[in-house]
Amino acid sequence: MTYRAGRHFLQIPGPTNVPDRVLRAMDLPTIDHRGPEFAALGKEVLAGLRRVFGTTGAAVVFPSSGTGAWEAALVNTLSPGDRVLMFETGHFAALWREMAGRLGLKVDFVPGDWRRGVDPQEVEARLRADPDGGIKAVCVVHNETSTGVTTRIDAVREAVNRSGHPALLMVDTISSLGSIDYRHDDWGVDVTVAGSQKGLMLPPGLGFNAIGPKALKASETAGLPRSYWSWAAMLAPNAQGFFPYTPATNLLYGLREALAMLEAEGLDRVFARHRRHGEATRAAVRAWGLELLCAEPRAYSDSLTAAMVPDGQDADRLREIALDRFDMSLGTGLGRLAGRVFRIGHLGDFNDLMLAGTLAGVEMALSLSGIPFRKGGVQAALDCLSEAQRSGVSLAKTG
Repeated sequence: MTYRAGRHFLQIPGPTNVPDRVLRAMDLPTIDHRGPEFAALGKEVLAGLRRVFGTTGAAVVFPSSGTGAWEAALVNTLSPGDRVLMFETGHFAALWREMAGRLGLKVDFVPGDWRRGVDPQEVEARLRADPDGGIKAVCVVHNETSTGVTTRIDAVREAVNRSGHPALLMVDTISSLGSIDYRHDDWGVDVTVAGSQKGLMLPPGLGFNAIGPKALKASETAGLPRSYWSWAAMLAPNAQGFFPYTPATNLLYGLREALAMLEAEGLDRVFARHRRHGEATRAAVRAWGLELLCAEPRAYSDSLTAAMVPDGQDADRLREIALDRFDMSLGTGLGRLAGRVFRIGHLGDFNDLMLAGTLAGVEMALSLSGIPFRKGGVQAALDCLSEAQRSGVSLAKTG
């Protein structure tokens, strides 16, 4: 292979760039996962995870992708034939629905156009239309990775409360945890699903559940089969810092370091940084004359931006040029969006200069692609970032 100078720009919305600190933390000898050193590691990472989720309750770690964490949420709380209410906000919401169906659940799937978040009024209406409590869970994707659309989970919880319905609230935060404000306890979420490879700045390989007391109670009588994914099997040894089977020890080393980095910067500052980068990226897309896929300003994602190309143009050709000429990976359009959008990830361990380089690469690729656009997107983003500086938004990390 021909050598390419510099670092590859991995600007897909996950996996994200793994910080050097995390890579070095994982480069340690594997230890006895039944010994006291590991017990201290286990307790430390579980406590740190609870802080990131915003919960004082249980959090569990599975050696899995986020898909495994989806399955754990469902099988620990539900029984065959149970009804679940799900919403078509994008490709990953549709995949979660497919999983639920394969597990023997009956899915009430509310169709959507992939450009908007979940409508809280629709949630309330659907639950009010179920006075007998047949719906056992409401499943919502907080930040849809395929579209760059965020749903207001606090508003969804308020809708569930207004309906008086007893359904569990389950939320996928795979592309939002550690990047966008999220509060498991404050928002009354029963099960939160997450993965390691996005805002938590790790390689793929860990899946997470945060579990509220109502979900724990439901798990006592849930009838779907579970063994590997059992919360009960996990929580008992977790109390002493251990796991019921061989854990991904070196990924847990990395998780400990990633959690330390988030705490050193401060979650409020992490979220503000992501908001700044989201606003600057959207300013660039508008200046290019392209359309944002997300049609609701209140639903704009701060961890990724999906931009639509004009009819008759090929977003995948743009991505090929960006990779071939500038060694930069952009996210592809998934499902019904194939060839119609490209996605810019701006989450994880990411700063203003990295964003400027990313957007410069996109603008150069647009120039070579033949896609009609206006120049000036990079300057629009720089103006946005400079204004944040003038407004006193600090860019420096602490610690």
